[in-house]
Amino acid sequence: MDVAGAEGALTGERYRRSLDDGREVWLAGERVRDVAGHPAFAGTVAEFGRLYDRQHDPALAPRLTFPSPDTGNPVSRSYQLPTNAEELRAKAENTRDWMRASWGQLGRAPDFMANVTVGLHDFRDELEANHQGFGENAVAYHRYAREHDLALTHALGDPQIDRSSSALEDQDLALRVVRETDNGVVVRGAKQLATLAPFAHEVLVYLNGVSALRGSERFVIWFALPMNARGLRVLCREPLGDHRTGHGHPFARRFDEQDAMLFFEDVEIPWERIFLLRDGPLALRGLSRINAWSMLSTHIRFHERLRTIAATGSLVAQSVGVDAFRGIQEDLGELVSYVETLRIGIEGSLATGGPTPGGLYAPGESYGLGFWSAGISARAVEIVRRVGASGVVMQPSEADLAHPELRPLLDRYMRGKNIDAAAKSRLFRLAWDLVADGFGARQEMYEYLHRGDLGAGRVRLYRSWSDRGELEERLRGLLAQPIPTSPTVPEGTR
Repeated sequence: MDVAGAEGALTGERYRRSLDDGREVWLAGERVRDVAGHPAFAGTVAEFGRLYDRQHDPALAPRLTFPSPDTGNPVSRSYQLPTNAEELRAKAENTRDWMRASWGQLGRAPDFMANVTVGLHDFRDELEANHQGFGENAVAYHRYAREHDLALTHALGDPQIDRSSSALEDQDLALRVVRETDNGVVVRGAKQLATLAPFAHEVLVYLNGVSALRGSERFVIWFALPMNARGLRVLCREPLGDHRTGHGHPFARRFDEQDAMLFFEDVEIPWERIFLLRDGPLALRGLSRINAWSMLSTHIRFHERLRTIAATGSLVAQSVGVDAFRGIQEDLGELVSYVETLRIGIEGSLATGGPTPGGLYAPGESYGLGFWSAGISARAVEIVRRVGASGVVMQPSEADLAHPELRPLLDRYMRGKNIDAAAKSRLFRLAWDLVADGFGARQEMYEYLHRGDLGAGRVRLYRSWSDRGELEERLRGLLAQPIPTSPTVPEGTR
């Protein structure tokens, strides 16, 4: 893939221009001709522009970028191929900066998928064994994405039509290869749920629900595709954070990264953009390898989200004078315990990292930490709702605050403890955005869905638990002899 003319780390302006590429994006029954300028998307595009501009801040650039080994341009550290513990930690600090700057609200911050391409690069030998040239494709694609600083999405889920049936019975249940051409393969079908799709440059497809089924070969394909590819349609969900009523949404207007259905209508995938084909067992084995670094990115992002939730809960408690109540302190302490547990887990993943078969350096395995995160996320949100109680639901808008007839009433009855009505209303509207309204509900669903089926994940954890055999054998040895019914008293002490 061509990197001639690539400029490396994006700026906000280059990012905005790059979205004007003829992609077919649909929202509310209308085709969106100007993604960057559309009122439903403009706030999020501006936020991504701000985040990309940070890469060119002289104070931040050394942490967020590094010189490309191919062009010498500064490129995002998210694409760095770590070969030792020091480089892995540098990548983690880069991730931390992205996630802290976005309050942990962007599940598909560009850092996440950049790290999936790192995994593809690491898995190149196995991909090459699948088909000559596929491993080289993975290396070339990582280089291409790095040099152009691509914002990527992925589309992993199959259409939610009839989960009691199988794609082997109804082929529309999964994306599939319909034929080969001299240039590549043609695919048909749909994928969900492509978070960031209207704002991404390309999509990676590398999972389907029928990979393990015998006879599923036509459904198994890993590939990358530009969002403006012919035959690709993007259908967006309802935008969140509509503030036309005057009720501002401090997070939703900036961080609604959108989710979309992707329709592939006989889309041709060139051979150089294919990484794996018709090998379900290899696809299943490869998922943990290619997601090793993106999983660390997810942990760090969720840690920042938890920190944001905990701090919001603390400010809300202070604003209504309940922060000294024992029960409230217990709830807030529970939140802090989640923050600290995840911090320690992230450090453990970094500390137990090691070399991979592909020659890189990966964090230690942390699937259990991910499933734990999905399990406690709803409880974290619930705590803030309980602390804020009815105040989370009812707060005046900026227009209410500005009205001369209403303002005296608001100052008298809607102020807080050592905080005026305006500041309190903005704090509670942020809490509403974070834990209660459509944006907050979507964020919580994302936490639950992003890591996959929790039940199936826990089953895999149990089955793959490496300590189980040794511990069970020790326990069997302990129980092999009768258990004494009373302690033995040494001679001379009776």
